[in-house]
Amino acid sequence: MINVGNFRNKITIQSTAQAADAYGALVDTWGTFATWWASVEPLNGREYVEAGKVNAEVTTRIKGRYISGVLPAMRAMFGTRVFSIVSVININERNRELELMCREIS
Repeated sequence: MINVGNFRNKITIQSTAQAADAYGALVDTWGTFATWWASVEPLNGREYVEAGKVNAEVTTRIKGRYISGVLPAMRAMFGTRVFSIVSVININERNRELELMCREIS
Protein backbone atom coordinates (compact mmCIF):
# COMPACT_ATOMS: atom_id res chain seq x y z
CA MET A 1 0.00 0.00 0.00
CA ILE A 2 1.30 3.44 -0.93
CA ASN A 3 1.45 6.06 1.82
CA VAL A 4 0.54 9.15 -0.22
CA GLY A 5 1.05 11.38 2.83
CA ASN A 6 4.78 11.22 2.12
CA PHE A 7 4.27 12.76 -1.35
CA ARG A 8 4.23 16.39 -0.24
CA ASN A 9 6.73 17.92 -2.68
CA LYS A 10 5.49 19.36 -5.97
CA ILE A 11 7.77 18.18 -8.77
CA THR A 12 7.72 19.30 -12.39
CA ILE A 13 8.97 16.75 -14.89
CA GLN A 14 10.25 18.36 -18.06
CA SER A 15 11.05 17.00 -21.50
CA THR A 16 13.21 18.61 -24.14
CA ALA A 17 12.15 19.73 -27.58
CA GLN A 18 13.77 21.72 -30.33
CA ALA A 19 12.52 25.17 -31.28
CA ALA A 20 13.79 27.84 -33.62
CA ASP A 21 15.44 30.89 -32.11
CA ALA A 22 15.27 34.44 -33.54
CA TYR A 23 17.83 33.52 -36.21
CA GLY A 24 16.12 30.28 -37.24
CA ALA A 25 18.67 28.00 -35.58
CA LEU A 26 17.31 25.03 -33.65
CA VAL A 27 17.88 25.17 -29.89
CA ASP A 28 16.83 22.79 -27.12
CA THR A 29 14.02 24.05 -24.89
CA TRP A 30 12.46 22.44 -21.82
CA GLY A 31 8.69 22.08 -21.51
CA THR A 32 6.48 20.64 -18.78
CA PHE A 33 5.68 16.94 -19.26
CA ALA A 34 3.86 16.48 -15.92
CA THR A 35 3.36 18.03 -12.51
CA TRP A 36 3.72 15.38 -9.83
CA TRP A 37 3.42 15.09 -6.06
CA ALA A 38 6.35 13.09 -4.72
CA SER A 39 8.88 12.69 -1.92
CA VAL A 40 12.44 13.94 -2.38
CA GLU A 41 15.08 11.95 -0.50
CA PRO A 42 18.79 12.85 -0.77
CA LEU A 43 20.76 9.59 -0.58
CA ASN A 44 24.42 10.54 -0.68
CA GLY A 45 26.77 13.27 -1.72
CA ARG A 46 30.36 13.68 -2.72
CA GLU A 47 32.87 16.33 -3.63
CA TYR A 48 35.37 15.95 -6.43
CA VAL A 49 37.95 18.06 -8.20
CA GLU A 50 37.57 18.57 -11.93
CA ALA A 51 39.66 20.98 -13.98
CA GLY A 52 41.04 22.46 -10.77
CA LYS A 53 37.59 23.27 -9.41
CA VAL A 54 35.85 21.59 -6.46
CA ASN A 55 32.40 20.29 -7.48
CA ALA A 56 29.63 18.71 -5.43
CA GLU A 57 27.25 15.97 -6.51
CA VAL A 58 24.14 14.77 -4.67
CA THR A 59 22.31 11.56 -5.56
CA THR A 60 18.59 11.87 -4.86
CA ARG A 61 15.58 9.53 -5.00
CA ILE A 62 12.25 11.06 -6.06
CA LYS A 63 9.30 8.78 -5.39
CA GLY A 64 5.58 9.14 -6.15
CA ARG A 65 2.55 7.60 -7.77
CA TYR A 66 3.08 5.99 -11.16
CA ILE A 67 2.85 8.11 -14.30
CA SER A 68 3.62 6.65 -17.69
CA GLY A 69 6.04 8.01 -20.25
CA VAL A 70 8.83 9.26 -17.95
CA LEU A 71 12.25 8.71 -19.54
CA PRO A 72 15.86 9.19 -18.39
CA ALA A 73 16.25 11.88 -21.08
CA MET A 74 13.93 14.11 -19.03
CA ARG A 75 14.67 16.19 -15.95
CA ALA A 76 12.88 16.95 -12.68
CA MET A 77 12.45 20.37 -11.08
CA PHE A 78 11.82 20.91 -7.36
CA GLY A 79 11.52 24.64 -6.75
CA THR A 80 14.69 26.12 -8.22
CA ARG A 81 16.60 22.83 -7.98
CA VAL A 82 17.20 20.84 -11.18
CA PHE A 83 17.69 17.05 -11.22
CA SER A 84 18.98 14.97 -14.11
CA ILE A 85 17.08 11.66 -14.22
CA VAL A 86 19.53 8.76 -14.23
CA SER A 87 17.01 5.90 -14.07
CA VAL A 88 13.25 5.36 -13.95
CA ILE A 89 12.03 2.45 -11.80
CA ASN A 90 8.47 1.10 -11.89
CA ILE A 91 8.33 -0.44 -8.38
CA ASN A 92 7.47 -4.16 -8.64
CA GLU A 93 6.30 -3.51 -12.24
CA ARG A 94 2.77 -2.87 -10.91
CA ASN A 95 2.22 0.65 -12.34
CA ARG A 96 1.42 2.01 -8.87
CA GLU A 97 4.62 3.68 -7.73
CA LEU A 98 7.46 5.31 -9.64
CA GLU A 99 10.97 5.96 -8.40
CA LEU A 100 13.40 8.31 -10.12
CA MET A 101 17.08 8.05 -9.31
CA CYS A 102 18.51 11.49 -9.96
CA ARG A 103 21.66 13.57 -9.85
CA GLU A 104 21.28 17.20 -8.83
CA ILE A 105 22.58 19.70 -11.37
CA SER A 106 24.26 22.68 -9.75
